[in-house]
Amino acid sequence: MRAPTASSSEITGEEGRRRAIEELGDPVYGDREPSLLDRFLQWLSDLVDDLMQLGSGLPGDWWLLLPVLLVLALLVVGLVAYLRPGRNRRAGAPVHEETKRTAADHRAAADEHESSGAYDRAVVERLRAIDVDLEERALLTPSAGRTATELATEAGRSLPEQAGRLSDAAGLFNDVVYGRREATAETARTLRELDDHLRAARPVPVEEERR
Repeated sequence: MRAPTASSSEITGEEGRRRAIEELGDPVYGDREPSLLDRFLQWLSDLVDDLMQLGSGLPGDWWLLLPVLLVLALLVVGLVAYLRPGRNRRAGAPVHEETKRTAADHRAAADEHESSGAYDRAVVERLRAIDVDLEERALLTPSAGRTATELATEAGRSLPEQAGRLSDAAGLFNDVVYGRREATAETARTLRELDDHLRAARPVPVEEERR
């Protein structure tokens, strides 16, 4: 008599290991030395292999070990989800990781990167130019650790007509910085056009904003 097939809602030990491996393949982890999580997952993988070999010699085959494998798989998925760098991404990436320059300097760097096809760098420098420009115009309070998401939220209050574009730009910036998306010529152009719009935009007076 064949053992019943596991339902699609169940996560087998092999499936848990596969998800863990795929998770660690996320570009945000980058090239680095094995972390504590990496070593734990390797140890767990070896343990599952040993259990599978042990179960193959038991009556009823490895189905007797299914509950143990399911628990291990759920622990792996939960641990990876908790420890992965991206779990705190909601706030977005910091706009400046180095010393700020003038808006003109960041803008010139963005133009140079865009013209040479280095679109990732162009996107980063363009948003930095936007950030500093808005600070220089007193539309943003100077902040060394401001994130792209915070920039969009704060600037959107003073420039509500550009709020949607600012939010989109922050999303593009975060995707590029975290390696989820490779910037293209269109991405760089989108940020450049936003920069132009913001330079011409004027803040909404407080009295008018309250109406």
